[in-house]
Amino acid sequence: MNPLFEKLTFSRGPDMKNRFMLAPLTNTQSRDDGTMSDDEYRCLTMRAVGGFGLTMTCAAHVQANGQGFPGQLGIFDDKHLAGLSKLATTIKSEGSIAIAQLHHAGMRSPNELIGETAVCPSDNEEFDARAMSEDEVEALISSFIEAALRAEKAGFHGIEIHGAHGYILGQFLSAEVNLRQDRYGGTLENRSKPINDIITGIRKLCENDFMIGLRLSPERFGMQLSEIIHYSQQLMSEGNIDFLDMSLWDVYKEPIEDAYKGRSLISYFTELDRGNVRLGVAGKIRTGAHALKTLGEGVDWVMLGRAAIIHHDFPNQLLENPNFEPTSLPVSREYLAKEGLGPSFIDYMGAWRNFVAD
Repeated sequence: MNPLFEKLTFSRGPDMKNRFMLAPLTNTQSRDDGTMSDDEYRCLTMRAVGGFGLTMTCAAHVQANGQGFPGQLGIFDDKHLAGLSKLATTIKSEGSIAIAQLHHAGMRSPNELIGETAVCPSDNEEFDARAMSEDEVEALISSFIEAALRAEKAGFHGIEIHGAHGYILGQFLSAEVNLRQDRYGGTLENRSKPINDIITGIRKLCENDFMIGLRLSPERFGMQLSEIIHYSQQLMSEGNIDFLDMSLWDVYKEPIEDAYKGRSLISYFTELDRGNVRLGVAGKIRTGAHALKTLGEGVDWVMLGRAAIIHHDFPNQLLENPNFEPTSLPVSREYLAKEGLGPSFIDYMGAWRNFVAD
């Protein structure tokens, strides 16, 4: 059997029927109040129908002031439950694991979008963001935990905590951005405390089989590779998360930092003692051959973004035809509409170079 279609077990939650996870796709097609639109529902459920072993929502913000882009899905209020519940039910009915990604943009929340000054671990002139008080940090942690409880109530198998791409939890991890002098700043232990407290709180309050994943960036956004390697090993050794999602941008690249060049970035994480924690990666995995090669590097699963946008049924296509070759870019708006993208999502992808044909 093709290893990509072998099932994967986790320490909590159901087995994944194959090694394909749907990346959390920014799509700008929810309603202004964060409730789920028909377009968002259709787009995500088509990927579950298309064979993804795990179907993840876009980044869903846990506080109103954490919105990072227009049309973002919300999970900060019970008014979001109806749409989330409908989505989770359909994803699960297709034999796919249902995961909600929890997010707060922090300093990357546009002030004009949220109607107030964006927040950050420290004052940040570049993004015109203000430092959070200690009480606000504690409230942020509670908001992530409450959002996880809301996801559980909606019927999701679990959640992924978005700690990557320079959003608020990544801002806390960054020694460049986080200049705090209290218990949330300084050492890596202190800078990772918000994430650790969120994980602890979810484990305490959600059911024992509720899944927790974490997305991290190993470089860029003020990250230091040595710290992310160390922190990843700590998380794996503790075993309180079920999967670690490393966003590499390119699964075949070398590290940016000179001291770590000479080998692949991915290898620094596949060599870790992961215990019961499953490891996966995202970054330019666009064909079946790419996916198989990446799995052969020693990860447990692969995450598809662009490839899943172009083909909602990428796993099923590959299962039926081992020689399946994805459609070449750019593609037409009509093509993307047939793949389940609503007008707002298509407009968003139109800003990506060479993605949507004129």
